[in-house]
Amino acid sequence: MKEIPRKYQHGEAEQRWARQWEEWELHSWDPTRGREETFVVDSPPPTVSGSLHVGHVFSYTHQDLLVRYQRMLGKNIAYPMGWDDNGLPTERRVQNVFGIRCNPHLPFDPSWKPRKTESSKEQTEVSRPNFIQACKTLTQEDEKAFEVLWRHLGLSIDWSLVYATIDDHCRRTSQFSFLDLVAKDLVYHAELPSAWDTGFGTAVAQAEMVDREQDGHFHDLRFEVQGGGEFLISTTRPELLGACIAVVAHPDDERYQHLFGQTAITPLFRAPVPIRPSSHADPEKGTGILMVCTFGDTADVEYWRSSELPLRQLIGRDGRMQPVDFGSSPFVSLDPEAANLAHSRLTGLYVKQARTRIVELLREVGALVGELKPTRQFVKYYEKGEFPLEFVTTRQWFVRLLEHKEALLAKAREVQWHPEHMRTRIEHWIEGLQYDW
Repeated sequence: MKEIPRKYQHGEAEQRWARQWEEWELHSWDPTRGREETFVVDSPPPTVSGSLHVGHVFSYTHQDLLVRYQRMLGKNIAYPMGWDDNGLPTERRVQNVFGIRCNPHLPFDPSWKPRKTESSKEQTEVSRPNFIQACKTLTQEDEKAFEVLWRHLGLSIDWSLVYATIDDHCRRTSQFSFLDLVAKDLVYHAELPSAWDTGFGTAVAQAEMVDREQDGHFHDLRFEVQGGGEFLISTTRPELLGACIAVVAHPDDERYQHLFGQTAITPLFRAPVPIRPSSHADPEKGTGILMVCTFGDTADVEYWRSSELPLRQLIGRDGRMQPVDFGSSPFVSLDPEAANLAHSRLTGLYVKQARTRIVELLREVGALVGELKPTRQFVKYYEKGEFPLEFVTTRQWFVRLLEHKEALLAKAREVQWHPEHMRTRIEHWIEGLQYDW
């Protein structure tokens, strides 16, 4: 019998048993056994970000407990490991590490090799194939770090079943899946308002959005009524004043019912806009009457889609205020010269800068009433983004989701959820879908 050491050498024991498990192929999936006796672990592949934390250990330990239990019951376990390395976090990390940016119009340079840089402020443009080459180089390093940790934990993964979302097989599968959606008319191509991350420069699906609470201010703006009269609108986004297409109040709000059907004149830009009733206006918020702009939030998008009103896009995809020409459609104005002068002082500014500048302009013309009122508000962000989402018009492919809500709910109800309240959570999530992806 082997002598028991006085002190347990856990590091040596872990390595010895890890090698033994591999020799025995203890965690290997047997493809010859039927589906009915196979337990499949289809977990989303982790994003390969290069940074690991205790949350990774926590969640995968839970998963591994279930896997080991099913294995002890005699089940054939299919437990692959995937790496999610084909997304925005990878793109941003590659940009920062190598100081490069993808330009799909450039030709492939076979002599180019990715080199790490100390500063990512000045970025060199490279071709798409070269950028993918850099992604693979960096993600392979990150994946090794992840694998070392998973093996150190002793997770019972079948390491012969490893895939990466950027590899040829996954990309080809994704492309075939998309073509299948096209053939089944489950996707469509259109130029519509999309949630846009100005930092990553991409559209964002509703499933990728999060609400973050932050400080803001209500600004009380004086609007004129054509023919005489005025009223105050309290807004947290005065920089969108030039994109105002309508003013709305709740149909039951007696304070503003006499204004419905009349025309308001926006301050500073002197744009005539209709005053209409709308049930989405909250009488308790601000002054109870609000401006609809293209676009401040999802409510603006929904109203615009059903209103047949013009689209006045001020914010560009880079997050800056775009140049526009007041006096010509769709930027109508009763005083184009004054409107263009005001907008020229905003053009090229980022949203936050424009918000500060327009406050100064509104004060100059006496259209800002009183002091700014502090508030806390929830703002939409991309879950991995640094800047608030904007809604800009882009040509995108959209998956038809809204017309399939009932089918999605039916599928969700077929699943046995643990814990049970997760069924309610996904039902609420599906019911809360507001637009196609």
